Amino acid sequence: MAETTYDVVIIGAGPAGIQAAIHAARRKIRVLMLGRIENSALYGAHIENYAFVPGVTSGAELLQTGLEQARSFGTEIASEDVLKIVRADDLFQLELESGRNVVASALIFSMGVAKKKLNVPGEKELLGRGVSYCVDCDANFFRNAVVTITGDRSAAVDGALTMLDYAAKVYLVSERLDVSPELAERLKTSQVECISSTVKQVNGERAVTSVVLADGRTLDTEGLFIELGSKGALELATQIGVQLDSESFKYIATNNKQETNIPGIYAAGDIVGPPYQMAKAVGEGCVAGMEAAGYARRMKKAE
Repeated sequence: MAETTYDVVIIGAGPAGIQAAIHAARRKIRVLMLGRIENSALYGAHIENYAFVPGVTSGAELLQTGLEQARSFGTEIASEDVLKIVRADDLFQLELESGRNVVASALIFSMGVAKKKLNVPGEKELLGRGVSYCVDCDANFFRNAVVTITGDRSAAVDGALTMLDYAAKVYLVSERLDVSPELAERLKTSQVECISSTVKQVNGERAVTSVVLADGRTLDTEGLFIELGSKGALELATQIGVQLDSESFKYIATNNKQETNIPGIYAAGDIVGPPYQMAKAVGEGCVAGMEAAGYARRMKKAE
């Protein structure tokens, strides 16, 4: 599949990403924003403390308005997830869940930080002893093992396909998959065994030995990867060497221009740390969008 080149690609469609898209696209460059607004923490919230917006406003309504604004300035928007990022000289190559590949001069990470949990018995107790939230981080610990991945989105499917290169047997437990047709087809033709259910309990004393499904079945497994939603910003960022903060290692480290340690990569919003407020995310998105656009324009002039 042919590659499409953009000046700036923004990963995440929350308030930081949308504001970054608006400011970058106003510089008359080619901008792509990836993600789904329903993934944003703002989507299910109600806002009453944001200047210039009186009363109580639905977060979903604000995000939809923001999408329309970004699109009006020329931003291209794709509601799909990123599976992989690779550095190629001074450019960045992104593999999307549809199988499409895009190339960017500059990247902006503007996704949230929270890992979604199942909140089932045994999950917390066996974390690090068979329970993991990151296939990319922990796959190597499960060579020749039987593993289970659970989730309904691209992170779970991509994780299951990845584990085929490591594990002896891979199960994917999903109640209802919500992925692109292309990714669904890759799953269908793979050796992953799909089970239509949900995980209700994780069993084991010193390590995971099995999981209990919603239909009452017990599935023997040595590992449970909980991959709910899309692939996280930290997973994608660390793939290409982006540094995290030195204290908690939970956030992407940036300077006051939202620059990371890698030229051409910026970050904004919750992914760079608290407070988790829309006003902060919007401000950082503004800076990141302007700086990324400036970087991309300088790259063009240097060609």
